[in-house]
Amino acid sequence: MTKPGYAISQYHDTRKIYEQLNALISQPIRTLRKEALNGYLGYFDEKCRTSKQMAEDAARVIPGGVQHNLAFNYPFPLAFAKASGAHLQDVDGNRYIDFLQAGGPTVLGSNPEPVRAKVLDLLTTCGPATGLFHEYEMKLARFICDRFSGVEMFRMLGSGTEACMAAVRVARVATRKKNIIKLGGAYHGWSDQLSYGNRIPGLRSLESHGIPLACFKYTQEVFPNDIHALEKQLKRNRLRGGTAAVFMEPMGPESGTRPLDFDYNGQVRDLCTTYGALLVFDEVVTAFRIGVDGAQGYFGITPDLTIFGKVVAGGYPSAGGIGGKAEFMACLAGGLGGKKSKKAHVGGTMAANPLSAAAGYHTVKMIEETNACETAGKAGDRLTGGLRKLIEKYGLPFVAYNQGSICHLETVGTMLFDINLFKPWQIPARIKEIHARKDVMTHMGAAYMAEGLVTLAGSRLYTSAADTDEIIDDALNRFERVFLNIEGVKA
Repeated sequence: MTKPGYAISQYHDTRKIYEQLNALISQPIRTLRKEALNGYLGYFDEKCRTSKQMAEDAARVIPGGVQHNLAFNYPFPLAFAKASGAHLQDVDGNRYIDFLQAGGPTVLGSNPEPVRAKVLDLLTTCGPATGLFHEYEMKLARFICDRFSGVEMFRMLGSGTEACMAAVRVARVATRKKNIIKLGGAYHGWSDQLSYGNRIPGLRSLESHGIPLACFKYTQEVFPNDIHALEKQLKRNRLRGGTAAVFMEPMGPESGTRPLDFDYNGQVRDLCTTYGALLVFDEVVTAFRIGVDGAQGYFGITPDLTIFGKVVAGGYPSAGGIGGKAEFMACLAGGLGGKKSKKAHVGGTMAANPLSAAAGYHTVKMIEETNACETAGKAGDRLTGGLRKLIEKYGLPFVAYNQGSICHLETVGTMLFDINLFKPWQIPARIKEIHARKDVMTHMGAAYMAEGLVTLAGSRLYTSAADTDEIIDDALNRFERVFLNIEGVKA
């Protein structure tokens, strides 16, 4: 499906991708030659000494040595000092091509000057926060409501996790039903009731440590693309409190790591309408990255609630929010009384602070004015196309595909396994295989980093409007050097 103005130039053949992914995980792991891996690890010891010392110091006062999972990389986290456009620079002066882009929010590229100028102006006048109403929270809300079909009202919060928590409460108040269904493998924040079936479909509560099982009494997961399984669960829930909401990422779990059939979103919409459940689109990544009206605009599907994050603060803190139809969003109205006798209690001292709201408003406005989504998508197409040529050139089983500027490079398929709790005898071996592949994935991530490529866990890459053809071609040369070091590859 081709649509002008969107990051996706052509929707992928989902079935073909799954055939390739299944072929990948059915084969032995293809990893780096030992001497090559040692060489790459030597880069960190020789070229990143300040980062190494900082990481050692941080490990004494920060659990795991970093404050955010994205910052963890093997063999130790690098400390970055500068970010501009498509590049990052670490504290030791090493320069990198940035395909992490802060986990997705910087569609324009890092630290764009026009947005920074507006933020600095606000800091000199209002300051970062007052705790009171400011014009930019209204401007941002109006901008979003005018563009997203499923958003008549918008409430800014502190993070995507908070927005997902709010959506659960709104759905239950609005429908007076209890159950929440999510697609297995998706991540909707780290709240107790949604930290279920994360990353690996079928995992359920196996890795939800510290959370009592009772928290999942009204949470279920279904496998992506299995519309019949979803309907069965909706029918089953009629007997146990009904379904308040179905949560999904419109591109598929983990930003499309498990891609969805093009028609699947529409099928879920129809089922939600039939069974009286709210459809919740988690557009933390896809809002203003797939298009200025999000993935819902691209697919032509109107959800009841939409989760926002990342880009709504332009890469600045307090990046989260929830939008939806007015009848449901009224459950979040501030104050006491009003048309709704029951309210979903939601708060946040720093939510919609002037700094974040201003940064978000000027960012999304600039994304629209410069057609950044489509530009970033073209960079994603060029990157993915080049990776496919390299994979074919060297006869590798790797898989490269993209949803516009959300690019995937699967070399080991760590997150592509399923867990079947109805066959418990298979679980230990499956978990062991997943962990083995995760180790190799971290090695690949280290190799990319040593070649000057910052990725998300060595398997996901976000392109931005700052990625020129020259930058993408430079990156492909660096990827090729890594591929030349894979076991069995001959130069």
